[in-house]
Amino acid sequence: MRVVLQRAKQASVTVAGETVGAISHGYVLLVGVTHEDSEAQADWLADKIAGMRLFEDDEGKMNRGLQDVGGSILSVSQFTLYADAKKGRRPSFVEAARPEQAEPLWEYFNERLRYHGLTVETGRFGAMMDVQLINDGPVTIILEK
Repeated sequence: MRVVLQRAKQASVTVAGETVGAISHGYVLLVGVTHEDSEAQADWLADKIAGMRLFEDDEGKMNRGLQDVGGSILSVSQFTLYADAKKGRRPSFVEAARPEQAEPLWEYFNERLRYHGLTVETGRFGAMMDVQLINDGPVTIILEK
C-alpha cells in the first residue's frame, strides 16, 4: 500500500456536485493498493498514521498528533499512485489492484484508523472525484508498506 499524507487546514471531496466527505483540519490521505497488499500492510499504515506527530507544539516543533489537535482524516482511494510512466506517454496501471481487491482493503484501512479513535471521512471508491485541499505547511509525506 502507498499513502500520500497531506496535512490540511481543510479539505473536501465532491462527486457529481455532492460533497461526500469533508474535514476542517487534519490529514488528507491518498491511498493506493497494489496486488500483494493485505490487511497486514493496512494495519501497519493505519497504526503509523494514527501515531504520527505532524502538528506544532508551543515551541513550533512537530510534537502533536492528530488526536492532540482534534483533527480528522479524509481518505481518498487513488489507484493512480501505482502508475508506471517509465515507457511511452500513457501511464500503465497494471500494478494497481483490481477494484474487487482494492475497495475492501481501503475500507478495512479506514476502519483500522477509526479503531484508533480517529474521525475518518472518505471519498467514494471508483468515482470521479473533485478533491479540494488547503495544504497546511505544506506538509506532505509518502508512506509505503
